[in-house]
Amino acid sequence: MSSSPQSSHGGSRQRGRIIMVMLLVVIVALVAWGLVQRGIHKHEVHQETEDASIPRVALITPEPGPSTRQVDLPANLAAWYEAPIYAQVSGYVKMWYKDYGAKVKRGDVLAEISTPSLDAQFNAAKAHYDVVMARYRLALITTKRWTALRGTQAVSRQEVDVQAANAAAQKAELEAASYDVERYQALENFKKIIAPFDGIVTSRLVNVGDYVNPGGGNVRARGSIAELFSVADVHRMRVFVSVPQDYASVISPKITADLTVPQYPNRNFKATFLATARAFNAATRTVTTELVLDNDEELLWPNSYATAHIKAPGNPAILIVPTNALLFRAQGMQLAKVVNNHVHLQNVQVGINYGLTSQVLSGIDVHDQIIASPTADLLEGDEVRVVPQTRGYNDTGKPAHPQTVIKNVTSGDLRKAAAIDPEPENAQPDAQPTPEKAPPHEGGH
Repeated sequence: MSSSPQSSHGGSRQRGRIIMVMLLVVIVALVAWGLVQRGIHKHEVHQETEDASIPRVALITPEPGPSTRQVDLPANLAAWYEAPIYAQVSGYVKMWYKDYGAKVKRGDVLAEISTPSLDAQFNAAKAHYDVVMARYRLALITTKRWTALRGTQAVSRQEVDVQAANAAAQKAELEAASYDVERYQALENFKKIIAPFDGIVTSRLVNVGDYVNPGGGNVRARGSIAELFSVADVHRMRVFVSVPQDYASVISPKITADLTVPQYPNRNFKATFLATARAFNAATRTVTTELVLDNDEELLWPNSYATAHIKAPGNPAILIVPTNALLFRAQGMQLAKVVNNHVHLQNVQVGINYGLTSQVLSGIDVHDQIIASPTADLLEGDEVRVVPQTRGYNDTGKPAHPQTVIKNVTSGDLRKAAAIDPEPENAQPDAQPTPEKAPPHEGGH
């Protein structure tokens, strides 16, 4: 009877020990699980931190230079011939006959000048010529008579020679008087202001009654002198372009240009090479290049502003890269190449800078993968991670693997690519451990 309570009491104590052991096992398991999870989390955070520290870059490949080059430069239009017309005689404007924009032919009278003083001088010159002509005729008659008397011994030979010399002097004076008359006759012809060639009147700075003088033109109230008329031949136009020294290599007789002017924004005018100065302006470092274009419709006017889109043969052997890809370092100009996800800074020789893009003359080839927009702190050997393809600089438009070289990246696209949030990249490692945990789960079935 007494053994039964004692055995019952012993069983209770044993069950208590079992419960305590189980609780301890659970606690130890929970602590171990927590430590394991903390270690896993710490490892994941470490991996994410290391992954986030690797720069993301967009890659491009150099583009071959174009087979043709185009340079857009400001240009000035000038008439094929243009002449300011001044007066050659003093007087007052009697009448003008051609106004602004009038079409004229060579020899058309533009204006007439009243010259009373010149007319009087011309009449005096003609009268003087008549007097000298009479003297010359008298000298000839006298010489003939004295020459006839020389054989009769009535006059001396000296007297005959004197009369002959007098006749020669009168002849010379007659010639001088004749030239004087011709001079005044030429001045009389200048009383009519005429057009020197076919064209249009581009300016008229004269009115009836204005005083003009030789070698100048219309004498204004303050004494300044201006031309009477300007006439321009506009059937062809000269195009003057100041080409900067950087682009002088495109100048050759083979170049052509499409001209655009503000008044005809949707129309192009074809111009061809005519001449170049072959010397740079010391002040502007530009060379004046002259083009020519037909203007049969007379749509273009002298002194117009235009933009010349000059086309010249290119050099496909010269590579083109975005200017943003260039690094300005103490070692010189460099490009950041990517080889096996590591940076190699390559020294290059740069040619012409076009603004958004630049020529690279040496240092890389067309198959190199270069960073589109490298940061200033990028160093040789740095590890980088390539971001997925971004449409831009030289993109083919086809879907690509993240390692595929980006094509046609614009500067805006490059900035977007550089600013891509690394979270999508970081999410990838979180998704990858799932297959690793799957086998234990499958083994439980």
